[in-house]
Parts: sequence; structure tokens; C-alpha cells
Amino acid sequence: MTEETAKKDRVSQLVEEGDIAADYLEELLDIADLDGDIELDVENDRALVEIVSDEVSSRLERMVGEDGRVLDALQELTRLAVQNQTGERSRLMLDIAGFRADRRRELTAIAEEAITRVRTTGESVMLEPMNPFERKVCHDAVARAGLVSESEGVEPNRCVVILPEEASEEEGADASDSDSADE
Repeated sequence: MTEETAKKDRVSQLVEEGDIAADYLEELLDIADLDGDIELDVENDRALVEIVSDEVSSRLERMVGEDGRVLDALQELTRLAVQNQTGERSRLMLDIAGFRADRRRELTAIAEEAITRVRTTGESVMLEPMNPFERKVCHDAVARAGLVSESEGVEPNRCVVILPEEASEEEGADASDSDSADE
């Protein structure tokens, strides 16, 4: 099998995951009597599934919950539904009412501010505890800036630590977060 064929097969598999997730979520929306459209995409070797609504004050926000906790739980349930049908673990990402997209922008700004502090002071900066999705966003921002970060602590108090350039050079570019596969 050529590399191009393998890539096409992988994209087909991710599209299938998205379709299964969409079916599962459509049933959930019906049960909860909520209106929403489901949009599917494939990005960074994972299926992306988003539930959106045209309503300005959407009731979908109840499916996000405080700090995205309900969204995280729904994502795990959706991953399980996909795994149940495919037999393989899914890494699909679920967003509802743009919560993750908004949070990604906020976290990128927080990481960029911390990167500036690290470069200014030459000292490591530890961010607040975050869930795996949030840590992955921060690690990606740090990597784009040419620095290295790592995760420290134990859930639910696991934090991203951004290292100064001297430490980054000593540790090499491979000190990224082990959580990234679970995002």
C-alpha cells in the first residue's frame, strides 16, 4: 500500500467516525429536544464534530456546562459510541456552540502572554491547572514560538510549564506533553 493510499484510507476512516458520531449526537439532540446542526470535518488526523445553532441564545449551551464539563463528558460518550461500532479507539474532537473554538483563542492568548514572560525573565512559567484539551492548545502555542513545555502534576491539577530557551535547548525539542494523544 502506498503512502497516498494509506492517507486516503485514514481520511475515509475518520469520515466514518464523524458520521457515526453525527448519528449518535442527532439521537441525543432529539431525546433532549434541542435544535442544532452537525458539521463534520477532518483535521490533524482526527474527526472534528461540531453542533451549531442559528439561535442567538442557544439552548445548546446547556450541553457545554460549566467550564465545558458536560461537553467533555459528551465527547467521551461520543468516542465510546464510535469505538463500539468501529472496534477502535477514537480521538474525535467535539465542539458545541463554538465553546472549544472560543476557549482555544483564550488559551492561545494566555500561552502567548506566558511565553513573553518566560523570554523576559528567563524563568519557567507554570500555567493554571487545565484539562488535556487545554494543555494541548498551550503546548502547540509554545511549540510554534520555538520553546518547549511539559506537563506537571496529577489530574485534575495537571499544569503546563513553559521552559526558558536555555532549558529548552538542554532538553531538546522532544519534551512535549504526553497528554496530546488523548486530546
